[in-house]
Amino acid sequence: MNEAVLQTCQRCIGYQFSDLGLLEQALTHASIADSRLQSNERLEFLGDSVLGLVVVHALHDNHEDLLEGEMTKIKSAVVSRQTCAIIAEDMGLAECVSLGKGLRRYEGMPQSVLAASLEAIIGAIYLDGGLEPARVFILRHAQAHIEAAFATEHQDNYKSMLQQYAQRQWGRTPDYQLLDEKGPDHSKCFEVSVVIDGRHFPTAWGMNKKQAEQEAARRALIELDLLDDEPAEPAE
Repeated sequence: MNEAVLQTCQRCIGYQFSDLGLLEQALTHASIADSRLQSNERLEFLGDSVLGLVVVHALHDNHEDLLEGEMTKIKSAVVSRQTCAIIAEDMGLAECVSLGKGLRRYEGMPQSVLAASLEAIIGAIYLDGGLEPARVFILRHAQAHIEAAFATEHQDNYKSMLQQYAQRQWGRTPDYQLLDEKGPDHSKCFEVSVVIDGRHFPTAWGMNKKQAEQEAARRALIELDLLDDEPAEPAE
């Protein structure tokens, strides 16, 4: 790989390597390497772990109310092949990766190759400069994706929003009480009330218990002035 390509790549990723050999290996796909040990696969494996660590650390520090399961879902979205490929494409990494002729025949670079290249770059930065440069690199390119995944996870998830607020405010978990059900077995409606620390909030009806609980949580959030009083979308 010539030096011009390596310099171009460093400009694309915004990091200057002390050891250009690490960068060259990170850009070498197994399809063109003399052996898999000379390809970017080991760096990809390392980079995947560093990426996961940095994303979880950011979630832990910036979103103190997130539960473990919620952090897991957001992390999974951010470190997914699709998101990594988008980040790699946005920074122009596709122009720098060395591929075998078989892969070059296809129009555009496969998503899996793009994602693996990004993870290999992360692994190479980690080995070259340590965790802090890797963290800076990851957050510079992935922070928007972290926040987008956070917003998606919480969009209209009123029960989650209410639970986090209740635990923070009162140290209590909302209690959803089934008050009534009407209709035939194949088409029942359910009435649910939510109670937090002895306080009862407006009841809500739904076509199933989950929907009724989501609507009850939404109404509680409205009463607590945590949500605007707008029509709710049907819960899944």
